[in-house]
Amino acid sequence: MPQNITINGKTDILSLTLPQLEAELERLGEKKFRAAQIYDWLHVKKITDFSSMTNLSAQLREQLEAIFCINSLFIVKRLASSTDNTLKYLYRLYDGEHIESVLMEYEHGNTLCISTQVGCKMGCRFCASTIAGYKRDLLPSEMLLQIYEAQRDSGRKISGVVLMGIGEPLDNYDNVVRFFDIVSSQEGINMSLRHVSLSTCGIVPKIYELAKLRLGVTLSISLHSSDNASRSSIMPINDKYDIYELVSACKDYFKETGRRVSFEYAVISGVNDTYDDAQKLNKLLGGMMCHVNLIPVNKIDERDYTSSKKSTMRFKKYLTDMGMNVTVRRTLGADINAACGQLRREQEKK
Repeated sequence: MPQNITINGKTDILSLTLPQLEAELERLGEKKFRAAQIYDWLHVKKITDFSSMTNLSAQLREQLEAIFCINSLFIVKRLASSTDNTLKYLYRLYDGEHIESVLMEYEHGNTLCISTQVGCKMGCRFCASTIAGYKRDLLPSEMLLQIYEAQRDSGRKISGVVLMGIGEPLDNYDNVVRFFDIVSSQEGINMSLRHVSLSTCGIVPKIYELAKLRLGVTLSISLHSSDNASRSSIMPINDKYDIYELVSACKDYFKETGRRVSFEYAVISGVNDTYDDAQKLNKLLGGMMCHVNLIPVNKIDERDYTSSKKSTMRFKKYLTDMGMNVTVRRTLGADINAACGQLRREQEKK
């Protein structure tokens, strides 16, 4: 990945880490501390134009305007749940592409589920994100702006972030890691990475790379099956990195970071919800420091996969009776189809 990311010939300043911005300011002959002042304007005050940076000289503001751009995104559609305060956003990016994010309210605070790519290459059979096709990776600034715009629009402080929207985060690894650097910067919004979760379908080499960074990020694995044959039938990534390679990488992640891994399991009626499936899952994950989060699968028009509360709770009982640590994900924003991918798909159809 190049040092600087450009948009229409100008450097995307919101995608620069503080050390990178300091280097840019030194090249302009400015003192290093100016970078922290600019970082405060961008990431704390969240201004959208250089002329607002009133503690900088007019000459420096003109130089910044000539060299850098401040990226932005625009709310195309905003859906508000009438049942649980969930907000779902469809955003238009600078090049006309669209992404989604979902703001969810919990007792401990507000969590934003953000996208990391425009579309997805992974091809998981039950997922709406992959249907409209992959277009490009999101820039670090575009991940940040989902947080900033949701806070501005909702008036709520976002205390946690989940990389579980459109896209596969580890397929956009460099930009995601830079996003982690910026979002956790003390000179910026200073979000603890212990409040950030990354959900992946299982790009094994990148799990090992992420583990070595020891960032404190919670790793969530989209597992959704308990053996290679059934997982490959719904998740093509399993043909490249099989379920045993994936679990081995997760054990390494815990060993390196001390962070418990969460396994996401979309319960699909007649596909992966039998007692035999539960036994296989218990054998696969037995002895690991982990947590299994059951998810009633979301209905999408192009697929015939379904789920029910009854089958989900039955599957949970199978697992808890075997001594596994299991929860069922609370359904939020059901009245606005809050699962990511569906608004973008509707927009692409238009």
